[in-house]
Amino acid sequence: MKKNMGGADRIIRIIIAVVLGYLYFSGTLSGTLGIVALVVGIVFLLTSLVGYCGLYSIFGIRTCPAPKAEN
Repeated sequence: MKKNMGGADRIIRIIIAVVLGYLYFSGTLSGTLGIVALVVGIVFLLTSLVGYCGLYSIFGIRTCPAPKAEN
């Protein structure tokens, strides 16, 4: 798996994951919506740590800067 997520994208996903986790564990989001938010937060956290998003590959999105060509 080649990385397809840039630094800014990874930071934004970590922030969203932390917010969703906080909302779930503080009781603001509960029930089915809370569980969905927690799962989305976990997925965002894992993909940001790995630097690879499967949906990005399917849709051909790449936020990671292209590697520099060596001459």
